Amino acid sequence: MAQVFRWLLRIAGGMVVLTLLALFGVYFLAARSLPDYDASHRVDGVSAPVEIVRDNANVPHVLGQSDPDVFFGLGYAHAQDRLWQMVVLRRTAQGRLSEVFGLRTVEIDKLMRRLDIQGAARDSVAAQDPETLAALEAYAAGINARLGEINERALGRGAPEMFLFNPAIAPWQPADSIALLKLMALRMSGQLEAEVRRARVSLVLPDPARVSDILPDAPGSGVAALPDYASLFDGPLPPQRLASAAGRRPDHPLWPVARPGMQGASNVWAAAPERSAAGGTILANDPHLPLSAPAIWYLARLELSSGGVIGATIPGIPAILSGRSEDLGWGIAASYLDDQDLFVERMNPDAADQYETPDGFKPFETRRAILRIKDASPVTMTLRWTDNGPVLPRSDFNLDSITPRGHVMALSWTGLDPNDQSIGAWLRLMRARTVQDAISATDTHLAPSLNLVVVDGVQIAMKTIGAAPRRDADHQSQGRMPAPGWEDRNRWKGLSPYSSNPVFLQPPGGIVGATNNKIVDRPFPLHVSYHWGDTQRVQRWTRLMQSRQVHTRDSFIEAQLDTVSPTARTLLPLIGADLWFTGETAPDGTPERQRQRALSLLADWNGEMNEHLPEPLIYAAWVRALQDRLIRDELGPLARDFTHVEPLFIERVFRDVGGAGAWCDVIQSAPVETCTDMARLALEDAIIWLEENHGTALESLRWGDAHQATHQHDTLGEVPLLSWVVNIRQSTSGGDNTLRRGLTRGTGPAPFENVHAAGYRGVYDFTDPDSSVFVIATGQSGHPLSRYYDDMGELWRRGEYIPMSLDLDLARAAAVGVTRLLPRQPRSE
Repeated sequence: MAQVFRWLLRIAGGMVVLTLLALFGVYFLAARSLPDYDASHRVDGVSAPVEIVRDNANVPHVLGQSDPDVFFGLGYAHAQDRLWQMVVLRRTAQGRLSEVFGLRTVEIDKLMRRLDIQGAARDSVAAQDPETLAALEAYAAGINARLGEINERALGRGAPEMFLFNPAIAPWQPADSIALLKLMALRMSGQLEAEVRRARVSLVLPDPARVSDILPDAPGSGVAALPDYASLFDGPLPPQRLASAAGRRPDHPLWPVARPGMQGASNVWAAAPERSAAGGTILANDPHLPLSAPAIWYLARLELSSGGVIGATIPGIPAILSGRSEDLGWGIAASYLDDQDLFVERMNPDAADQYETPDGFKPFETRRAILRIKDASPVTMTLRWTDNGPVLPRSDFNLDSITPRGHVMALSWTGLDPNDQSIGAWLRLMRARTVQDAISATDTHLAPSLNLVVVDGVQIAMKTIGAAPRRDADHQSQGRMPAPGWEDRNRWKGLSPYSSNPVFLQPPGGIVGATNNKIVDRPFPLHVSYHWGDTQRVQRWTRLMQSRQVHTRDSFIEAQLDTVSPTARTLLPLIGADLWFTGETAPDGTPERQRQRALSLLADWNGEMNEHLPEPLIYAAWVRALQDRLIRDELGPLARDFTHVEPLFIERVFRDVGGAGAWCDVIQSAPVETCTDMARLALEDAIIWLEENHGTALESLRWGDAHQATHQHDTLGEVPLLSWVVNIRQSTSGGDNTLRRGLTRGTGPAPFENVHAAGYRGVYDFTDPDSSVFVIATGQSGHPLSRYYDDMGELWRRGEYIPMSLDLDLARAAAVGVTRLLPRQPRSE
């Protein structure tokens, strides 16, 4: 027995030793790819020495004797810190993820092959001016220099993820950077999904007024009545398909098209000198995108021949998209310009390879593509295009529920233009010195469409940049729903001139900005958009901007971090009007007592979505349950698509605007329910959900426990054990409709997780430019073993920033390393 015990002890000890050795081996291999920031390398592609000085936040300050050399250094720095992220983004744009990840990314690849973003990017290379092309080529050479160094010195394949997936990495090309900007444009446009949703709802709701309730227009002048969607086509839509619930698309972080409510959002605003306490211009910007680990943003400073620029870049794209120079500051927000249209194309019943045009039937443009899949057989696809754009399959975006038999859907989108010169616009913007220079520099910007706010020392302005389709005034659906592609009046007539895009220069009030709100009210077809991203945050922003005669950097930071929900302040008095302090005191432990406690807490609440308070969670659960009760009977399974509360809908219903109070009555029930009944029942639903998921003590609830910012790794985020290493979770304040926006997931067992927020924040003060500040949501490095992987995360969560200075002496004084890239010496004979 003793001998058996000794052998068991030896086996156990051996297993422990082997496990420790295995863990050490994994750590050693993974650590090999940690970059050495304090080193010198001889490389091909630079004409003179390049210096990359990394300050104590690991922000690279790239110095060179020519602009191409500086872009070379930026490419090298991006590849040092974010190589895996860049590889995955490039494969997404190319439609080649499945070569690495297998069947789980096939649907993403199929969509990207149909859109052919990479093909449009390759064609666009020839459209670049010489200066832009030189920057793209130098940037690509910098990335490739890092790849060569990794191969030559066996640096752990460049990223620990490479050991798990080991993808072949082709040299970076200028087209890859153009494709990544197009990919970001795709992720920031939600017009495609908006058209499909409106068409589906119009087919389910017979009363157009009710469609306007659940899909309300942003406040302003009304919109002319739209046609019934089914009446646009000859044949009826199969009724069994109208109840289709969720679209067949993968729930994957790399899915490139934004879900409703998840497209790009942002806050950006500026103050002129007369509204600044110190007499200089101030600009604040926080672009909102899906949270990820690492963040999509990367901070950098470039010393160009025109001067230094510093701000936020996206790895793979050689441009500072939000930042400043000594003379100019710029920030961006999604404009929601309607740059996408779906067209219903009628196929020839006698020839399946033809579709109808205004001039008769015409063959589809077709091409075959082979999709290679890891551990599975390749898939051969037939790609089709019409005059209006690529044909999308019925299986995507719920198109099967709105496409008549014998028809297909095609997408027109400005981002597919093969002469895209958007990157050149950003390079010119970085060299601009005045507001007028900046507006002129961006005239070739195509996509994504953005509201660009710019300031120089004395002026402020906001200009919508990006191409706007030119539509016929007689367009059947005004671009709000798919329209027949064979009708000439529905087809695009080219692109509108840049001069027709909205511009606000030196506004009389001295403040300009946007929160994705409706910025202009022009009649169709100059309308910009019917689908806007915000009707709520702008109320709070307006109040904060007008509450002070003059502003400072700190007041702009205060507004950027504001967590008061104007939506809660508006809706709670409406939905609780007949419930506050009514009825007799109920005994403890009863549902009535819990409801009274919840109402008592909410009655004293100021609408602040603070992570430490219970009221935000009670409020959020209540209005979520309320909207579900209001729409479930009318919309049926389609109600599951409405994952986020629409505040204007709730307000219309409880104010009975245009008869919207009819939503409160349950169609299938005999009694006539009132809105008070719905509010009370929804509150009971919410309390039950809270008790099941967060406990029965309402006073002990914390909004931050439910509203955790979820920065998920794009490929390892769902892998057991590894997810604890690569994912970043933080308790956060804010909500769907606060300036410090933290958009909730809306679905699943954790519907209030914060999944879409300001991954970058910056405030640029031109009274003292070097007092400007910025921060990103995670850290500069994409390597989970790096101390810079999440070092800014806690600062971001607490609403703190790091200095945003162009003072090189400051950067050198606290540098964590200086990388020197030297021209490779010719080999001796």
